Amino acid sequence: MWLNPEEVLLKNALKLWVTERSNDFFLLQRRRGHGEASSGITGLLVGALDSVLDSNARVTPFRILLQFPGSQISWVIASGAAIEEVNKHWDWLVHNLLQSLSVFESKEDVASFVKGKVKGLIAEEVRSRQAAQEDDPEKFREALLKFELHFGLPSSEKLVTYFSCCCWKGRVPRQGFLFLSINHMAFYSFLLGKEVKFVIPWVEVTRLERVSAGLMTEAIRVHTRHRQRDFSMFLNLDEAFRVIGQLADIALRRLLDSEGLELDHVLQQPACITKRILEEQALREFVLALFLLPRSEKLYEVASCSVWTPHARRHTPGFLYTTDSYLCFSSREVESCILLIPLLEVLFIEKAESTSVLPNPVIVSIRTKKAFQLIELQDRDELVENLNTRLRSLQWKQSVTISYCYWMYHRLFILYQRLRELLRPFIIEPVCLCQSLECEKEQLWENHFSEFGRGVHMFRTEKIRRLVAMGIPESLRGELWMNLSAASSVMESHQGYYTTMVQKSMGHSSLATEEIERDLHRSLPDHPAFQNPTGIAALRRVLTAYAHRNPKIGYCQSMNILASVLLLYAKEEEAFWLLVAVCERMLPDYFNRRVIGAQVDQSVFEELIRERLPELAENVHDLSTLSSVSLSWFLTLFLSVLPFDSAVCVVDCFFFHGIKAIFQLGLAVLEANAAQLSASVFFGFCGSCQKFGDLTVRQIERLRCRHRIQVLQSHEDTTKENTLRLIAPDVSISPENLADIYNLFKSAAWHHGDLTRSFVERQYRLDRPQFKSLYGLLVPWPSGSEHHTDTLGNRTFTLLDQDHDNLVSFREFAVWLDTLYCGELNEKIRLLYRLHIPPALTESEEDPSLMKSPLLSTNRPLFLNLPPGWSRDYQEQLKQMLHDLAKEKEKNVEKPLPLMNQREFIQFCKTLYSLFQSNPEENDLFQAIATVTSLVLQIGEAEHRGRGSAAEDADDQTSTTDSEWRVSFAQILASLLTEQALVSFFEKPPSLQSKIREAREKQYQQRAALLTLQQGGS
Repeated sequence: MWLNPEEVLLKNALKLWVTERSNDFFLLQRRRGHGEASSGITGLLVGALDSVLDSNARVTPFRILLQFPGSQISWVIASGAAIEEVNKHWDWLVHNLLQSLSVFESKEDVASFVKGKVKGLIAEEVRSRQAAQEDDPEKFREALLKFELHFGLPSSEKLVTYFSCCCWKGRVPRQGFLFLSINHMAFYSFLLGKEVKFVIPWVEVTRLERVSAGLMTEAIRVHTRHRQRDFSMFLNLDEAFRVIGQLADIALRRLLDSEGLELDHVLQQPACITKRILEEQALREFVLALFLLPRSEKLYEVASCSVWTPHARRHTPGFLYTTDSYLCFSSREVESCILLIPLLEVLFIEKAESTSVLPNPVIVSIRTKKAFQLIELQDRDELVENLNTRLRSLQWKQSVTISYCYWMYHRLFILYQRLRELLRPFIIEPVCLCQSLECEKEQLWENHFSEFGRGVHMFRTEKIRRLVAMGIPESLRGELWMNLSAASSVMESHQGYYTTMVQKSMGHSSLATEEIERDLHRSLPDHPAFQNPTGIAALRRVLTAYAHRNPKIGYCQSMNILASVLLLYAKEEEAFWLLVAVCERMLPDYFNRRVIGAQVDQSVFEELIRERLPELAENVHDLSTLSSVSLSWFLTLFLSVLPFDSAVCVVDCFFFHGIKAIFQLGLAVLEANAAQLSASVFFGFCGSCQKFGDLTVRQIERLRCRHRIQVLQSHEDTTKENTLRLIAPDVSISPENLADIYNLFKSAAWHHGDLTRSFVERQYRLDRPQFKSLYGLLVPWPSGSEHHTDTLGNRTFTLLDQDHDNLVSFREFAVWLDTLYCGELNEKIRLLYRLHIPPALTESEEDPSLMKSPLLSTNRPLFLNLPPGWSRDYQEQLKQMLHDLAKEKEKNVEKPLPLMNQREFIQFCKTLYSLFQSNPEENDLFQAIATVTSLVLQIGEAEHRGRGSAAEDADDQTSTTDSEWRVSFAQILASLLTEQALVSFFEKPPSLQSKIREAREKQYQQRAALLTLQQGGS
């Protein structure tokens, strides 16, 4: 085990220890007398000394020292009772530290670095021995205190886990701790008096990879948009890489692709994420992918057990996984023996008598009068009780569903039978298989059924894999597709569902139905089954029913080709449920609006090409160009590129292996030469299974998790570039600042918004709370009290929300900000003016009493103390200014603004006063605004008296509104132009770059606080 470094004196110790292995920095020593054939007097003497000198009378016989040539001082850093244990530590030091130590210039630096590393390893070992961090929270609490102390993030920023590691700066490693939280990864190191710390938000991570180069051992490289960081010397690099990838993937999916997480309720609550949750989530995704289960299934128990396999005449050891609706078994050698038992098929689950031969047995009986025996189950009683509880609940729901939906199900039964009879004559027999071979395959399958079982719960072994690779017989294809994909059990649990979807979808017109109608006659146009109204009508019903079931997907191109092939071999309802299985389980996120799943798999495919076909990767420098060809392979399962008979065999393998079959065949296609491709791709697939058969479901799922990060960030970069390109011509803000504003806008939408909104709404829109949050960060002038800032933020949102949908787009936000920071003086005043008249200003607005009760009367003349030297004839001066302004014709004639009454003008003045607080020219600005206020009030009072006199001479029915106190925008603007201090203030451009920098720092604090507020209200 690793030890806290303790100093020892070699001069005296050499008599008690024998050096077994050594290098420039480390010694592996054995206690003298231990392990020798005859210890003699030496062994007895050393044993006696150990008893006298050591308090515990026991000294481990092996140890590792940190030492320097010529020095008599060393440090014990590891010890062990067995040579194997110490050799393991020695090998770790040689492979991970030895080369790195050569970069240090002094012995003190080496000793300090190694001591820090060993202490980190000790903390790591203690933590790894814990079942979970929550079981022994002391160590985790200590790490949490360090995390909060060093980085100052909000208290709601939940720490998930931490690792001891090194961060490389050039050729120098910095030993420290890597802290992983729900929104950030943070590194801290304090070595040789120098502190190093930094924080990387997960949303900034663009790529993760494992690298090994130079002095650096295998490391984790984290790429962001601006730089890259390398971390190495993990005690368990695989675990660290998995957790980092999971957290980055979850954070990006939560923000950029929340639709993909709609069924993972735990991941939608970041405050609930722990290391244990991440491990359970990784296992759940593996189980769903291995057994092709619906994504809504929840994983409950995982138990080690053995299942009786009649074909092998023995118990096969493996693992039992239980979910909402299934019992799943996989042998220890993954995928060599798989068993899937739907709970709907189960009659009862009971315990049998335990014996020495059959310990803790459990019997699972199914409807087909067949039983499965499981033994060696730990916690058998609790497991059986939980399974029976779920079984009873499922059976009750099923009985209610059957009684309610049976009459619906029966209505289309006759139609299905007739359709099947009509389509059967049109099924084209593969030209490469003769009738005798077809009969021979049928016989092989019948023999297999008798030995391994038939239905969803048959044993899936290497033998069935070979049979599937040969091609499923035409007569069994529909049945086996349903069983291999578990679609039959889903259909049985939703009896009458398809009929309901057909009835609801027919007669409704939408974009999806229009696209379906356009593509109906393009689906296998050469096949006779879809050259008549019956086949077309069946295809229409399947596609429209699915579009109605899943409006988020609706209809996508290539679904018509897939549904056509399914209809050839399955009943109409079965084809519907097979389509559900493909679109929602077997090819997740392939057919949504952004085809994220397909692009992720294309990225995974490129990495597999680099790994499995290095010569091809060297010749094709840009592998992304292959996506234009390979994307259709994955979307249509090769149906659009291979001859029909070969393509259907690929579909056979897909329903058995899942997406792994498409990866294997894609690699085989790229490897094969033109002659091999033109000969027979079907038989080439058998070879591809042999050559690329080591590709596993777990590997694909891990690659998907890592490459999804890159795909989502690529989508975001493309969206950002397109948005900025469209808006840049309309504003004067520099491209760099506009990009930074976009990031702030996006972050406000992500972290402060309603995550139930669609991606487009969250990406391009801010609601009122989101806008007010960003308004407070970017508004260039202070607004006095927080209450007044909030009031102006509300008015600005109302003003910008021109389409009254309670959302502000990025374009509207950018144009508003451009006016404040880059606009002309009259544009800024015009914007302020509009904020103080309807619709921005409303009577119901919560504001001080000034809003509803003006302090100034409109019934009497005003008497104000004017600054000395001013003339009394303001009207003449203003008439001349207005006359000069009228001569200037603007290129874009804007609609005249409404007049401002006295209540609104008082609020306008209040806002102007708040703008000048903390300004170096505060006194001059206050004096100037006082002068302008007096001037405008005089103008308004004079015009009010003039209109009042005119009203007395007019008819009694004249509206009283005409005699109210009012001023125009032109009058206010002209008055402001008379004061040079105000002109200079509004003409001086504020520093947008510094404001953006401050806003970015403050947004970190706001993120977690508002996120916690959302979670508390959910």
